[in-house]
Amino acid sequence: MTNDTQTVPERLVAFLPNLRRFAISLCRSWELADDLVQMACERAILAADSFVPGSRFDAWMFRILRNLWIDHLRRQKTAGPQGDLEDARDVSIPSGEAASLARMDLLEVTAALQKLPAEQREVLVLVCVEEFSYRDAAEVLAIPIGTVMSRLARARKNLMELTGISFGERRSPDTKGGVL
Repeated sequence: MTNDTQTVPERLVAFLPNLRRFAISLCRSWELADDLVQMACERAILAADSFVPGSRFDAWMFRILRNLWIDHLRRQKTAGPQGDLEDARDVSIPSGEAASLARMDLLEVTAALQKLPAEQREVLVLVCVEEFSYRDAAEVLAIPIGTVMSRLARARKNLMELTGISFGERRSPDTKGGVL
């Protein structure tokens, strides 16, 4: 069965990992991300007749999820942080030096991502992780393409500074120019 003949619920099943990853990048909480994904799926199924066949299903779902996130933020304006990815201890990786270094790098990048402003983090995830074009990311976020490009440039620059990466080399944050 091709994508054009699949129903919205059938497409949702295959798209859940992408939707969950985007939700986690927005809210930084595993539990809240799961709730947002569930609400997005419910909303998509209820509004399945509004999906235009031949259009981008992923963009439609990301827009639904992002709108739910914005609604949540509006309701929770006075609430503090909901959770932290670093508290997730259930991630298992094989033993060994390479795996340990990879885990440390992942934690460093995750921490740096969390420090980015939300609008930079959204663009970075859509373009660099979900591989959206600038035009598609602009459509999902309802902003001009130029804004996507400038936010992405700032996000990349900030991420490089936060992780100590410069021109393709990883630099130690406590040394001046020493390559690790």
